[in-house]
Amino acid sequence: MKKLKRRETAKLTTPFQRTLFEFAHVLVGSAIVAVAFNLFLLPNQIASGGVAGISTLFVELFGFEPAFTQWAFNIPLFIAGVVLLGGSLTGSLLYGAKTLAGTLFLPYVVFLTRHWEPATQDPLLASIMGGVGVGLGLGIVFRSYSSTGGTDLAAQIITKYTGITLGGSIFIIDGLVVTSSAVVFGFEFALYALLALFITGKTIDVVQVGAGYSKMVLIISEYEEEVKQGLLTQVDRGVTKLAGYGGYTNHDRPVLLCVVGRNEVTKLKQLVKTIDAQAFVIVTDASEVLGEGFKRK
Repeated sequence: MKKLKRRETAKLTTPFQRTLFEFAHVLVGSAIVAVAFNLFLLPNQIASGGVAGISTLFVELFGFEPAFTQWAFNIPLFIAGVVLLGGSLTGSLLYGAKTLAGTLFLPYVVFLTRHWEPATQDPLLASIMGGVGVGLGLGIVFRSYSSTGGTDLAAQIITKYTGITLGGSIFIIDGLVVTSSAVVFGFEFALYALLALFITGKTIDVVQVGAGYSKMVLIISEYEEEVKQGLLTQVDRGVTKLAGYGGYTNHDRPVLLCVVGRNEVTKLKQLVKTIDAQAFVIVTDASEVLGEGFKRK
């Protein structure tokens, strides 16, 4: 009955409603990034990469308004992305529209909140909370299958014309910004920028895949049928039997695959040990699990 209701609810969501919901995510996420920038990063001279980091440097070097600097970089980069990236950016008109919205709206909120008082004058606390805020905002934007433009587009252009991986391109750009901050603000502030950048990445991961890591378990046992039944009935988790072949024994050795919550790992291990103390058990992290009994798709 519950499954039927879920399907019926999903049918009530029209493409237009989903589009509005995604645009709302882009605007909310961009606003969070902008507020974190003005409350934590900018007043404490933390240039943690990207166009926001460049605008922080330009405040110190030239006295430019951060929002204007961000627009001055974001808009030409978006146009360059449309021209140079072609289908990878404009292949989805909706993706391009959402990216444009983030590109324009983020600096706008930076401009609106430019007179807000800093939340802290402690660079360490600012780098931590600024990293969390930026990561939270970007994670929300990314969940709507969008981007805030800026150096993300620059990295895609570099990747297309140099063959450098996208991660490598982003690392180069952010590395140049952080290195420049060491020259402008000093080495200590560059370290704060690195910390903020690291926390931003980790926060994005949490927003994207969730903090509740599940565990994937692989089990090889002489009593695989008994173990399978125990997992199904006592742990109440589904089991997949994979075909395996022993490299030492040269015999067929089925492998049982089971995904459980973190609080169920101990129960699973005790069950397997009770059935077969010699069983070979591998437990590893599964950062995101979609399906029955876990996160909804």
